[in-house]
Amino acid sequence: MPLTTAEKRATFRKLHGSGCFVIPNPWDIGSAQALQHMGFKALASTSAGFAWSIGKADNRVTLDEVCAHLTALCSATDLPVNADFESGFAQEPEQVGANVARAVRTGIAGLSIEDSTGDKDKPLYERALGIERIKAARAAIDADTSGVLLVGRCEGFLVGQADLAMVIDRLQAYAEAGADCLYAPGIRTKEQISAVVKAVDPKPVNLLLGWPGLSVAEAAELGVRRISVGGSLARAAWGGFMRAAQEIAEKGTFTELGNGYAGGELNKMFG
Repeated sequence: MPLTTAEKRATFRKLHGSGCFVIPNPWDIGSAQALQHMGFKALASTSAGFAWSIGKADNRVTLDEVCAHLTALCSATDLPVNADFESGFAQEPEQVGANVARAVRTGIAGLSIEDSTGDKDKPLYERALGIERIKAARAAIDADTSGVLLVGRCEGFLVGQADLAMVIDRLQAYAEAGADCLYAPGIRTKEQISAVVKAVDPKPVNLLLGWPGLSVAEAAELGVRRISVGGSLARAAWGGFMRAAQEIAEKGTFTELGNGYAGGELNKMFG
């Protein structure tokens, strides 16, 4: 029988207790079901991958679109789903909390809140406001005892503020504000990763790996609890699509189509 939402959430929390697991990022129902078929234990949505799938740029989707997408993903798989909830689709803590409460009702097992503003001149929320936003998300999750896991993200390395001390300070503050898991996308070196892990211990750390580099085993040795790939799987899929389509458009040949995954195997997997 399909797992209940409560069972998915309990399973998700248990995964964060020890070891290191990969939480790949599907962008639609088919990719989510394929990842479940491959044996992954949990999934995470990708704001970029989903946006591209509906013909939008990243960070240009609406709250309504994201909640409908999360509902579809959660309904399509027995795996727990962690939501890439961007910056909460609001600035003020009160509205962030209201939006988080809505996201919780989609059936997600986890949810991340970023501290990026989308303003290139002032890319991060002020520290105090960032903390209040995490507190509001925590309160919204706790209001219905949902058990959804809250991830606090500091986007410093992604917005050109690669100050490790600042990022660690914020992650520690977000942990104190109620985040269950901490995330600093963009850190890459073993020294950076190890410093973040130690700084927020015993709370788990999510590591973004969207490029060749560390293996799962190496990340685990550094104390990383979970690994996500962001929009990288979606980019890989788009890479194959664009190469094949451009060859047809520009050369009138069809060589790249020979590299596609076997249709019969796809039918078998989804059958």
